[in-house]
Amino acid sequence: MQKVEQFSKWLSKWFTVIVIIWAAFNYVLPQTSTWVIPNTSYLLGIILFGMGLTLTTEDFIRISKRPIPVVLGTVAHYVIMPGLAWLLCLLFHLKGATAAGVILVGSCPSGTSSSVMAFLAGGDVALDVSIEVLSTLLAPLMLPTLLSLLAGQFIAVPAAKLFLSTLQIVVVPVVLGVIVHRLLAHKIDSVIKLMPLISQAAILLIIGAVVSANHANIFTSATALVIPVVMLHNLCGYGLGYGFSKLLRLKEPQQKAITFEVGMQDSSLGATLAIKYFTPQAAIPSTIFSIWHNISGSILSSWWKNHSKELVVQED
Repeated sequence: MQKVEQFSKWLSKWFTVIVIIWAAFNYVLPQTSTWVIPNTSYLLGIILFGMGLTLTTEDFIRISKRPIPVVLGTVAHYVIMPGLAWLLCLLFHLKGATAAGVILVGSCPSGTSSSVMAFLAGGDVALDVSIEVLSTLLAPLMLPTLLSLLAGQFIAVPAAKLFLSTLQIVVVPVVLGVIVHRLLAHKIDSVIKLMPLISQAAILLIIGAVVSANHANIFTSATALVIPVVMLHNLCGYGLGYGFSKLLRLKEPQQKAITFEVGMQDSSLGATLAIKYFTPQAAIPSTIFSIWHNISGSILSSWWKNHSKELVVQED
């Protein structure tokens, strides 16, 4: 078990690099992950079951005791990221499945990587996890509603099917994870320790599947604008999330948490839903977002960590 935990830590440390290498590998050899394409929803369910498995009663008590920052952070996430996605589609004249894909990833709940980035940056991890949980539980309602409002002009949105699918893919695994944790408690400690490794493996498989499905369309004139749009989407999300937290006069650790929670998306969910209900092309923004936000998040968390150290030295 110790070796497995060490490998998990190593994978977490180099995850961004591994994501890039794995995506490139599947772009060159797309047949590697074609078998995963019809199974992405199951993989996402495993990721979210692991999230539920790590939640305790104390997590929900914490939300009830300090609801205002959690609610405001969740509102900021569901206002800023979908709004930015829609605005960028207009500014860059994106249309059809590509525009729908950008808005889809912008309408997803907070990404699971955000809590890792908040931890590395010295942010308020408890607040980060609380916003992540709340935004995830609200996803079945928010995602189809936002897509219908913002992406309906670009593509037909099956709102009712999206609601039921998101409920099944997102909420059910999380709730099951919470129930299992509640019933078995310390008996599953060894399983909980394995969940980060299992989740990272599932994320890599989903990325491989989406790259394999889109290898012929990722670098074309039709999708050339997607990369800068996704990068701007993520970076503006960080900026507006940070500005929002400053406006609320929150403490620095809380500012860091909200910055990551606003700017980082559950792009695995976006890719899964795009393949299931739209077209493989609509999954391209989610795939690029998944790769890019791990890069930008790592850079931002490292800068914040080093910057904080410099401030401590100056104060001493």
